[in-house]
Amino acid sequence: MNESTKKLLNYFLIGVFAIIPIVIVFQIILFVKGMVSNLFEIVYVFADSYIYTGIVFIISFALLVSIGHTIAKKGASFIIRMFDVVIDQIPLLNTIYRVTKKVINMFLSHDQAIAKEVVYVEYPKDGIWVPAYVTNRHGDKYILFIPTSPNPTSGFTVIVDKSKVIPSVMDIEAATSFIVSVGVDFDNASEISQLP
Repeated sequence: MNESTKKLLNYFLIGVFAIIPIVIVFQIILFVKGMVSNLFEIVYVFADSYIYTGIVFIISFALLVSIGHTIAKKGASFIIRMFDVVIDQIPLLNTIYRVTKKVINMFLSHDQAIAKEVVYVEYPKDGIWVPAYVTNRHGDKYILFIPTSPNPTSGFTVIVDKSKVIPSVMDIEAATSFIVSVGVDFDNASEISQLP
């Protein structure tokens, strides 16, 4: 492969990685837009009135704001607790709901001790250090999620002894940025020098 072809491919990959965040944001926007459009269509078909549909959306928006405010201030909401009780009675759905809720709560939780702790662990073998999210603890055992680059939503779940991890000053956001950027966005050079 000649030098100009290598440069062309290199520039192409740089361009691809540069637009990935933009594409992801657009995909999220399109997903939310699709959900809102579908909901609007369902309500409008049922009511056959723009006024009624607008009222339903205003009430829905106010309800979601109220639930978000209650969860932020008190950590729980009566409506969510009631939904939890109903879903808990449905086999299979209760497992999917419970696991999904725990994963989301891990990233949104105010429990800084576990939910937002990032550590370094040797993986997949000794001498290779990777950042990992602490998802749970049982005594001296840590349950870690080790994300893969550049997609932090895929990875491995491992159980290691407390002695095998090194705490990091990074939070979830910094660690995720480090993983997505494949190490380019990393300002904690002092941490690297402290790894054995």
